[in-house]
Amino acid sequence: MSRTLSPTAAFAGLAAIFAAFFFAAGAPTPLLALRQQEWGFSAGTLTFAFSVYALGLLVALLVGGSLSDHLGRRPVLVTALAGELISMVAFLAAPDIGWVIVARAIQGLATGLATSAFSAAIVEHAPAHMKMLAGGLAAASVAGGLALGALATGAAVQLLPDANTLVFGTLSLVMVLAMVFVVFTSETSDPRPGAWQSLAPRISVPSNIRTEFLAGIPVHVAAWMTPAFFLGLSPSVLRLQFGLDGGLVTGFTAFLGPFVAAIASFYFARHPARRSTIAGKVLVLIGMVVVVAGVLTTSLPILWLGAVLGGLGFGGAFGGQLRLVAPHIRPQDRAGVFAGIYTVAYLSFGVPVIIAGQLAQRWGLIPTFELYAGVLIAVAALAIVVQAGLGRRASSRTAAVGA
Repeated sequence: MSRTLSPTAAFAGLAAIFAAFFFAAGAPTPLLALRQQEWGFSAGTLTFAFSVYALGLLVALLVGGSLSDHLGRRPVLVTALAGELISMVAFLAAPDIGWVIVARAIQGLATGLATSAFSAAIVEHAPAHMKMLAGGLAAASVAGGLALGALATGAAVQLLPDANTLVFGTLSLVMVLAMVFVVFTSETSDPRPGAWQSLAPRISVPSNIRTEFLAGIPVHVAAWMTPAFFLGLSPSVLRLQFGLDGGLVTGFTAFLGPFVAAIASFYFARHPARRSTIAGKVLVLIGMVVVVAGVLTTSLPILWLGAVLGGLGFGGAFGGQLRLVAPHIRPQDRAGVFAGIYTVAYLSFGVPVIIAGQLAQRWGLIPTFELYAGVLIAVAALAIVVQAGLGRRASSRTAAVGA
């Protein structure tokens, strides 16, 4: 009797565990807003506590992003899950914001180590008829996990007396069970020499996908700045601009966009990747314009409509861009390329929010938000132009070959 799970079971389970990492990443959003009220730290500290996760993730991607290409997928996944477990225990015991920042940094390191390895393992375990959808599923796991983490924790904050213990106690158990599951998956990457050398910070972008990778940078920047606003800045906007600080409204506002993005990933996966990417960027641009209108008029329904449009755009653009790249990556380069993609994504997810948190203390929250939104809209417009140009070039080449 085989000790390993079938590829289909492993595929589904790994996608669920990958989503659990991002559930855990979304969970602190309502809790940080609650802790800000209890412990009295500044908006700049709140955004730093949120975004230090992305910086830790970036470090892990740069240093260990291609490690699973050398050691194999399973050892790296188990190590990442152990790191995530440590961070959950630290959240569980945190007596002050300093502990939370440390826990968030460890969580980022663990997620960064896991991201490229999980993305590669999901593609490699995917049944043949789902290979083209695997990249979209990885994107859906990220967005869906962030959404459900924020919503579930927001509900717990609103309805339960000790949400912190329930949320992070449960997640600690999930990480233990996930480690057991990964042990019983088959290894899909043969170990090869060079593990120590691979720890030198670098991004692997083979020449055959370099143009597509570079063209995807503005796509990822605008796409990931969208959920970063809702997960990192919206709690302060809701409290100071709307006068709302309940856990449920904070969690739902953070939940809406990423949840729609997860559903949209599956819808857009049925359409050509380039078309999905361009349509997604258009929706991101329109969504942020609507968000600005909602914030400036203090209309929560308009803000939520902008979150829905932005979420649709994130699902189409990020999943589409992954599908443009993933089929052309050689197996031995897969983890390194995903490390490059997620490096761009998480710089976009973390750094602008940190900058905004610091500027808000000098300029005020709303002028800072307007600048943030303006940058996002401009980058989204650039992405549309670049992607449309590549699409026209590809169509011209196809027409020339046909002629």
